[in-house]
Amino acid sequence: MDLEAAGGAATAGLIAGAIEKPGGHVGEPHGACANCQAEVAGNFCSNCGQAAHVHRTLLHLGEEILHGVMHFDGRLWRTLPLLIVNPGRLTREWAQGRRTRYVSPLAMFLFTLFVMFFALSFMPSHEEALPSLPQQIEAQKAAVAEAEQAVLAVRKEIAETGAVVKPTEGSPPPVNSGVRAGVAAGVLAGVEAGLISERAKLERLQKDAVEGRKDGLRSGSWQAQVADLASTLGTEGQADGLTRTVAKKLKNPDLALYKLQQTIYKFAFLLAPLSIPFVALMFLWKRGFTLYDHGVFVLYSLTFMSLLLMAVVLVATTLKGAGAAVATIAALIVPAHMFAQLKGAYGLSVFSTLWRTAVLLIFCEIAATLFIIAIIYLGLGH
Repeated sequence: MDLEAAGGAATAGLIAGAIEKPGGHVGEPHGACANCQAEVAGNFCSNCGQAAHVHRTLLHLGEEILHGVMHFDGRLWRTLPLLIVNPGRLTREWAQGRRTRYVSPLAMFLFTLFVMFFALSFMPSHEEALPSLPQQIEAQKAAVAEAEQAVLAVRKEIAETGAVVKPTEGSPPPVNSGVRAGVAAGVLAGVEAGLISERAKLERLQKDAVEGRKDGLRSGSWQAQVADLASTLGTEGQADGLTRTVAKKLKNPDLALYKLQQTIYKFAFLLAPLSIPFVALMFLWKRGFTLYDHGVFVLYSLTFMSLLLMAVVLVATTLKGAGAAVATIAALIVPAHMFAQLKGAYGLSVFSTLWRTAVLLIFCEIAATLFIIAIIYLGLGH
């Protein structure tokens, strides 16, 4: 997986370099272009644009690889600070044609996206130590006892309130007796279903203690829980074909997770076309903005969100116990960045930016939901 991530990062850098079409390095002028044989009067060919001096050293080959993969030039360092602190200006200048100083939004998005997966693939996973199987069984027995107490409490309350007591012969039933009986029956059915589920978990753990898991997963781990849930979903008679297919894949949780990661890695670019129509909806009645402008906005915004995600994962992994605080800070940064980018890119008033930011957050949830559904279908649905 790490090799594939590294290959993806290299591929993305080369794609970004191809999109950028850098002019190359200035060299010594020659009489004829090595590419098209046209007469060269300066450092670059006026016919095809190739540099007049063609390097043929191993050192220059390494330089080209570094430039292609890392896009290591001044434009990156002018683009990143603006993307972080003044995204509205960056979006506006690129959309209005002032582009020489900055990395294009598509190149920036592709490169950041694949570097993100490349970096996250090396992040160590910190799994909390699982209790031993006897400890899990004791804990599950306590959960079963608690569920049994809940069922007894509901039944006692029903008996005391008379929610399901039949009226005496000849007397009319209370007006709200049917409603009360229905509510009581629903509550009782819910707590009884919880009790059945807890007992099933206890039986599964006890069986694992005697026979061991046939799939080799450790009891109580997230993999074992996902596999057990998948087995339950797969055996339900009302499950449709897609549900059964997904359940079958989830019986091997590690492989399913790998497939999902690879699917996200391959189809993350779908976030852009999914998001552009939602942004366009907020500016239907404002003239002067095109889908291209909205595409620039979306690509730069997605690039920043990718960088933010990398920073959150890095800090949460490095500083133990800081995950909740970092996630809270990131949750506040997201709308603030959207507000700044909307206001600067489209020249909006504070009120117009505020309501559009709120609507954009809702649209982001819708687009993310559609993306997750697509990823599940593409990764596990067939």
